[in-house]
Amino acid sequence: MENSDKAIILISGGLDSTVTLAIAKDLGFDCYGLSFDYKQRHISELNAAKNVAYIIGVTEHKIINIDLTQIGGSALTDNKIAVPDSPSDGIPITYVPARNTLFLSYAIAWAEVLNACDIFIGVNIVDYSGYPDCRPEYIKAYEKLASLATKAGIEGVKFNIHTPLIKLNKAEIIKKGLSLNTDLSLTVSCYQADDEGQACGVCDSCRFRKDGFANANVSDPTIYQNN
Repeated sequence: MENSDKAIILISGGLDSTVTLAIAKDLGFDCYGLSFDYKQRHISELNAAKNVAYIIGVTEHKIINIDLTQIGGSALTDNKIAVPDSPSDGIPITYVPARNTLFLSYAIAWAEVLNACDIFIGVNIVDYSGYPDCRPEYIKAYEKLASLATKAGIEGVKFNIHTPLIKLNKAEIIKKGLSLNTDLSLTVSCYQADDEGQACGVCDSCRFRKDGFANANVSDPTIYQNN
């Protein structure tokens, strides 16, 4: 397996993954978008991912179906669990068990098929909800796992999991996206957006997004349900 300029970009349709795609494009990578229909609470973010992949541009965009409602355990995959509308202590109920582990597994698999060794994911440890699978030590461990668990790794290929946003706050992420002429109005970040992609304005994700635009002194293009 020879290294190439191909890269797998995890695209959720949210702000962070969209800016991550723009960064990878700016770095000159041949981008392959990977999104997941894991039967999350709404489809609006996934629809946004399709738009982002088309408008920003990827060589190919795959949407993988995984039914995580069969496992549940999260407000995003179990409709009997309410999405909180205020901050909580500890890891919030919107954490989806092993989500990034599953997503990165598919990314590694597709990378191996494409003879690629670069993967981009928009995880962040500053303005985020405290999810364990967003930490730098998790990413480093996963890179090691990829080398141990794949034919490509055994043959000497080193997988690189790029996390260009990991130490940026939301305002810095927004400014970075705008510096790359990214249309952030394409993105949907809300945990409970409606069918039109309008955001609730009160969930953790909305709060971080609102604060980010305010702190960046940039007009927020998000359409909120109660506006």
